[in-house]
Amino acid sequence: MSEKLQKVLARAGLGSRREIESLIQEGRVSINGIVAKLGDRLDDVNANIRVDGHSVQVAAPSEVVCRVMAYNKPEGELCTRSDPEGRRTVFDRLPRLNGARWVAVGRLDANTSGLMLFTTDGELANRLMHPSRQVEREYMVRVFGEVNEQMVKNLVRGVTLEDGEARFEDVVYAGGEGMNHTFYVVITEGRNREVRRMWESQGVTVSRLKRVRYGNLYLNKELPRGGWMELELEDVNYLRELVELRPEKETMITVEAQKRKARGQKIRRAVRRHEERVESGEARKPRRGGQQSKPAAQGKPAQGKPGQGKPAQGKPAQGKPAHGKPSGRPAQGKRGAGRTGNSGPNRGGQSSSRQKPQGDKRQGR
Repeated sequence: MSEKLQKVLARAGLGSRREIESLIQEGRVSINGIVAKLGDRLDDVNANIRVDGHSVQVAAPSEVVCRVMAYNKPEGELCTRSDPEGRRTVFDRLPRLNGARWVAVGRLDANTSGLMLFTTDGELANRLMHPSRQVEREYMVRVFGEVNEQMVKNLVRGVTLEDGEARFEDVVYAGGEGMNHTFYVVITEGRNREVRRMWESQGVTVSRLKRVRYGNLYLNKELPRGGWMELELEDVNYLRELVELRPEKETMITVEAQKRKARGQKIRRAVRRHEERVESGEARKPRRGGQQSKPAAQGKPAQGKPGQGKPAQGKPAQGKPAHGKPSGRPAQGKRGAGRTGNSGPNRGGQSSSRQKPQGDKRQGR
């Protein structure tokens, strides 16, 4: 069965369908030596396909393994494959792939941190990003300025931006003092700097913005800034079901890879704790000869094999996002009640204990 050329190349991980359509319009794609046109279909996956003169290997849908990566983006990184000025990008830390490449599911601006998803399936990325799918994104927002009840109502009912109407599905107050206030907001589209522009329309400035949830997948609190983890098959199929794609049957995650990831995370946590002690001045001073002083009571070290226990690699954290509880409205999706534990996503709604400065706890949609 033939498929549109941009769909085949997106599935191969060369970009989203929109990006590939631009490549085709610019005459940078050819099939068997003939420059491709927008609307061309591919009947033979063994055809000689070239992009910018480089041969591209494509596969039938049944031969492609869909992989999804969760990434904790730090502030300062750009959502681009390369930067002329040599600045760090979100792709610099991701593992290298053979015969495929990571496609970002949406973007976060340089000053925004938090959860990003990457996949090898361009079709999955394109559907998740499309506004018609109404996939929820939840952000932790810290704003500077006076915020009153009427401003929050305006944001829930909808405000007019230069590129059209925009509204929050939910706004929950999470506390603050002075002129700094923290909110959790839910939105179902991803226009450029949309969350920041909505708050600016009310005369306040966003001083910090962090994405903590995408769909029903929460940012894992054990995932350090700049860290990544590959999602397990169940979560991959949750995303595919969300956008009406057939479920994946295979995964590239192995038991040995999970053990290696768990050991690496233990080492990073130990290093991070040591750095925190040094910064706070709590590190023990070494004795003469470079030996550290022993603690007053030295106990027997805990027994167990390295990497023992459930590995952190897999699903983003359940329940609470990294900086507070998720919004109290039921999470989007067809799944039932969420599972317990800290290593998997929460698939059900939870009541929120966040409070607003005035009036009811939650604004209606």
